[in-house]
Amino acid sequence: MEETILELKNLKKYYKKQRGIESISFQIKKGDIYGFIGPNGAGKSTTIRTIMGLLNKTSGNIYMNNKELDIENIETKRKIGYLPSEINLYEDMTIKQLLDYHESFYKIKNNKRRKDLVNLFKIEENKKIEDLSLGNLKKLGIVLAFLHEPKLLILDEPTSGLDPIMQNNFHNLLLQEKEKGTTVLYSSHVLSEVSNICNRIGFIKDGLLIKEDSMDNIKKENYTYLRIQSKEINKIKKELKLEVINENNQEITLLNNMQPNDLINKLSKYNIQKLIIEEIPLEDLFMKYYK
Repeated sequence: MEETILELKNLKKYYKKQRGIESISFQIKKGDIYGFIGPNGAGKSTTIRTIMGLLNKTSGNIYMNNKELDIENIETKRKIGYLPSEINLYEDMTIKQLLDYHESFYKIKNNKRRKDLVNLFKIEENKKIEDLSLGNLKKLGIVLAFLHEPKLLILDEPTSGLDPIMQNNFHNLLLQEKEKGTTVLYSSHVLSEVSNICNRIGFIKDGLLIKEDSMDNIKKENYTYLRIQSKEINKIKKELKLEVINENNQEITLLNNMQPNDLINKLSKYNIQKLIIEEIPLEDLFMKYYK
C-alpha cells in the first residue's frame, strides 16, 4: 500500500463571512508530484497557507504521515520545504548570512547540498538580499525550500520570475527529488509545466476541489479534437452531433468524446478528404472545467 504523506480532510477557511476555501479534501502519496491548479481567487494559495499554519483554518484536518499537522508540531514541520508565491526575506542580510541562518534551524552539517544548489541556480552568496532582482529572489527561495532535503515540498507558483534556463534547471531538480521519493504539492498557472511534471492533478474552483485524477487518466479522457475536411460537412455535423469548435468552408473542428469504433462507423458512409484526431492540451481541458 502506498504511503500517504499529506492528507486534507474537509479543510475550510472563512474570513468572517467571506469564503476562502470550502471543504477541501485530498491525499498525496509518497513520491507524487500533485498539481494544484485553478484560476486566480480559486483558493490555491489560501489552501497552501492554511497547510503551513500561516492562516488559521476554520475547520477540518491536515495530516502529514498520519499525524495531525498543527502549529505545535515543530518536528513534523521540519520535514517540509515551502516556497511561497511571493518571496519576502531579511533585506539587510547577505545571501550567505541567510543560508547560514537557515541551516542553523535544521542543524545541517554537510554543506554539499548547499554548494550544489547554489551552483545550479548561479547564486552569488556575497550579495545582499535587498539588491536581488525578482528572479534571483525566486532562485534563493527555491534553494531555501530544498536545502534541508525535506520529505514534502509545498511550492506555490515556483517558476514565476525564472528565465527559461533556470526553469529547466528547476524542473530537472524536481524530477530528481521525485526519484528520491520526495513528495510535492505543486501549485501553478503554467499548465504546460503541470502537464509535463505532475503525475496527479486537482482542479480547484470557488474554494472547492471539482476534479481530481491522475495526469494519465486526464489525458486519456475521451475528449479529443476531431478535424474533418469533406464536401459533406453539413451532413457529418448532423450525424455526429458534436460541439463545433471551428468551422471554415469544407473543414470543421469538433470536440469529440465518441469511442473510435463508433466514430469510424458513423464516418464510413461519407467521402472524407482529411481526418485528424488530436489530443486536447491541458490548457483546453482546464477551460472545459471552468466554463
